[in-house]
Amino acid sequence: MEIYIKLFEVLFPVFLSIGIGYWYGKKDAKFDTNFITTFSGNIGLPCIIFYSLTFSDIDFDIFLKFSVLTFIYVGIFSIIGLIVLKLLNRDIVRLLPPLILPNTGNMGMPLCLFAFGIKGLAIATAITSTILVLHFSLGILLASRKFSIQPLIKCVPVYAIIFSLFFVYYKIPAPKFLENATFLIGYSAIFLVLVSLGVALSKLKVFSFKETLIYSLIRVLVGPIIGFAFVKYLNLTGVEAGVMFIQASMPSAILTYLVAEMYSPKVITDSIASTVALSTFLSLFTLVLIVFLALKYFSLT
Repeated sequence: MEIYIKLFEVLFPVFLSIGIGYWYGKKDAKFDTNFITTFSGNIGLPCIIFYSLTFSDIDFDIFLKFSVLTFIYVGIFSIIGLIVLKLLNRDIVRLLPPLILPNTGNMGMPLCLFAFGIKGLAIATAITSTILVLHFSLGILLASRKFSIQPLIKCVPVYAIIFSLFFVYYKIPAPKFLENATFLIGYSAIFLVLVSLGVALSKLKVFSFKETLIYSLIRVLVGPIIGFAFVKYLNLTGVEAGVMFIQASMPSAILTYLVAEMYSPKVITDSIASTVALSTFLSLFTLVLIVFLALKYFSLT
């Protein structure tokens, strides 16, 4: 019975926050989330990164380890995505991002925090940091079919990662006032990005349901399989195993839609929006099982 209570404690705040955003998005169709997006991206996320990495006693080697695992994970999904898109005779370049880049930030980090505490958040942040860099490099490359370093240079969280890793690598204790400030701002941003996700989902529509269902099922079903394979064959245990399993099971990242909206034709953007919306909806059911398994088998440190 205890594990079911813990499961409810982990899922309820995340699903409730998304639900509030979805309700408000339906209630006020003109609600503008630009402020939330800007605040979260330029201030909130950098604070979460700094707080979780510097005050969790995470080792630099662990950060590096999960960054490498994330690259391998994306590489495996890239192969799967290319095969599926080729079989469906679809654009194998511009439609690839939602298949290979999971929503480890908006959904994954809060779930790992509530399931495994600050250590879980730190490892989840290591994974999200790598995904974030890929969004602003590989993601834009695929969406626009041309590479530019400018988006990566302008990405504030990237500098937060570098700044935080300086403290982690040299084991420099961060001052208490920074801990308090980044804790306050970072945790408020977690709620805001979940609400923003809900608002975004209230506005996204599903086009070509059958095709979208295929993409979405690949994300929410194949992801956990790959995550479990990592846990089993790389001998991950405890919190490390749980976080890897949960993060690998995330739906398509909403940032893939935002990038597509800026760089891809409308037909591509509509398809990606559909995949984000449907995969997120399906994940509300699959994540119940995923988090349950993570808590049951990987809760020990």
